[in-house]
Amino acid sequence: MRFGVLGTGFWASDVHATSLAGHPDAELVGVWGRDLAKAKAVGAQFDVPGTDDVDALLADVDAVSFALPPDVQAPLAERAAAAGKHLLLEKPVALSTAAADRVVAAVDAAGVASVVFFTNRFRTATSTWLEQAARTTLAGGAVTWLGSLADSPFDTPWRREHGALWDVGPHALSLLVPALGPVTAVQAGAGQGDTVHLVLSHPGGRASTVTVSSTSAPLASGIETWVHGDAGRLVLLPEGRVAVEAHQVAVTELQAAAVTGGTHPCDVRFGRDVVAVLAAAQRSLSTGCREPVGD
Repeated sequence: MRFGVLGTGFWASDVHATSLAGHPDAELVGVWGRDLAKAKAVGAQFDVPGTDDVDALLADVDAVSFALPPDVQAPLAERAAAAGKHLLLEKPVALSTAAADRVVAAVDAAGVASVVFFTNRFRTATSTWLEQAARTTLAGGAVTWLGSLADSPFDTPWRREHGALWDVGPHALSLLVPALGPVTAVQAGAGQGDTVHLVLSHPGGRASTVTVSSTSAPLASGIETWVHGDAGRLVLLPEGRVAVEAHQVAVTELQAAAVTGGTHPCDVRFGRDVVAVLAAAQRSLSTGCREPVGD
C-alpha cells in the first residue's frame, strides 16, 4: 500500500515517515507540508518528494498518515477520505465533537478504512493487559500521566494552547475506555499549570480517575496506569521508545481493515468518542459541574 505523510515536524519525520520507510509491506511515496521547504527537507531524508500540493500527493497514494495539529488534521482528513484514501490519524482527531463528526461522516461516505494512532494501543503489553482486564469484574481504574513540554520536541503551539487535557488525555482514555466501558459523564478540576484532574463515570457504577499534565517538574514525570477489581490491581507498565514499532503495527492493521472492509477498535468513531469526552471535560472545567458525555 502506498502512503503519504502529512506533516513535517518531529513526530512526522521521526515516527510516521521512519515507520513507513522501514515497513515491509508499505511504501512511503511522499511528504506534504504547509511549508514547501520543510516538506522537501523531510522528503529528502527518505528519498521521496516533498510537496505543498495536497491534491497532488493524494493522487499518488492509497493511504495517508497524519502528523498534524488536530485543527489542521480534521479538514484534511475529510478531504483525503473524499478522495478515497484510507486514514491513519493522530489523536485527538479534532478539537471539537462537531469537527470529529464531520471526519466520521466523510469516512462513512467514502467507505475507507481508518485507524487512530493511540500509541499504547498498538503495544503487545497493552493487548495482554486488556485481555486480563476483560476476564476480571472491574470496579474502576486510574491513569496518572505527568510530563513537561519544556525543551522537548513536543513543545508546539497547539499543545501550548490546548494543554495536557487534549494532548495527553486521549492516551489515558484509550486505555480506560476499552477496560471499563464508555464514559457517560465527567467531572474536571484544574491544577497548577495545565494539570487537569478528571473523575470519569462508566457503565455499571464503575469509575476512574485521570490526572494529566504537561507542566510538571521533570523529576515528577512518569506514567501510572491500572484498573482494579475482583482479581486485584492490574498494572500496565510504561515502556519507552516504542512509537515507531507501534506505528508499524498500526499501519499493518489499517491495511488489513482496508483489504477486508472491516473496522478497527481504534477507528475514527472511537477517536470521535474520545473527543466527545474531552469536550465534556473542557465544559466541566468552565462550569465546575459534572458534565454528561453527549452522543
